[in-house]
Amino acid sequence: MAPFELSPLQTSGNNRARHGWTWRLFGLMFLLTVSAGAQAKPTLIWLLRDLPPMTILEGPKQGQGVIDQLIPLLIAGMPQYEHSLMRVNRARGLQMLHENPFACDPALLWSRARAQWIAYSIPAVRAVSNGLVVRQQDRNMLKPYLVAGEVNLSDLLAGGERKVGVVAGRSYGEFLDSVLDNAPGSALTVHYADDALSNLLSMQRMGRLHLVMGYWPEIRYQAKQAQITEDELAFYSIQGTEKYLSSYVGCSDTKLGRQAIKEINRLLRALPREPLDQRYAAWLDPERQIDYLEHARAFFKDQAAR
Repeated sequence: MAPFELSPLQTSGNNRARHGWTWRLFGLMFLLTVSAGAQAKPTLIWLLRDLPPMTILEGPKQGQGVIDQLIPLLIAGMPQYEHSLMRVNRARGLQMLHENPFACDPALLWSRARAQWIAYSIPAVRAVSNGLVVRQQDRNMLKPYLVAGEVNLSDLLAGGERKVGVVAGRSYGEFLDSVLDNAPGSALTVHYADDALSNLLSMQRMGRLHLVMGYWPEIRYQAKQAQITEDELAFYSIQGTEKYLSSYVGCSDTKLGRQAIKEINRLLRALPREPLDQRYAAWLDPERQIDYLEHARAFFKDQAAR
């Protein structure tokens, strides 16, 4: 046998070794491909704000908001995406919806301006409308602006003498947004912080601010966290607003965002409404709870028939 000639046994062994390495390499490539495929899932970023009773990110009722209960249902129903939760303030959340190709906010009001660059779901939750809160000791300042117990906000803001605290970037509904947009700058105090509403209420308590705009359940919750008792405050509805409004899920107006909205709409249509409606109603005054539940039941029944 030539010095460097392999015997049949050696040749057979080397072939088996080569085949073994080939299969191991194939298996490794398969695992890498599967892993890459798993990692290739688009990541949907959920933008969350501290917005009781919708989302409660800290405090004694953390995680007990209405949207806090809705998000896990949406995530479970969309396994085709990776999901990431990000805490933001209102201004940062809007910036993310502008800049990120795949972000969603689960608690947005609809507005004509935002609908130009945000893809909206069908209504997700019904909520009480925004109003004005004033210290009990300052209630008389509102008398000249009251019409059937509701505040004429345009007249109140026109003089620029009554400071109204608002959260930067927040929509209060199309009607109120329009009134605020036309108000003198001197009439508004705009706050940008993560805990903007709490800070505004503290400013009001110190007499640096006359009025604060917001949802009564949210104001009541944040006031309690700021050691402000409920009987220190009085809440007024605003003339021209409806009793209830809709909250929506809004996503980046991109191909990914619009596809996610289709999936979200499918899940919302199949959602049992009563548990969410009951959870929201629990935040209302007892005399408002029955009215709210009857309204929400009729509203979503009408939505389902469309």
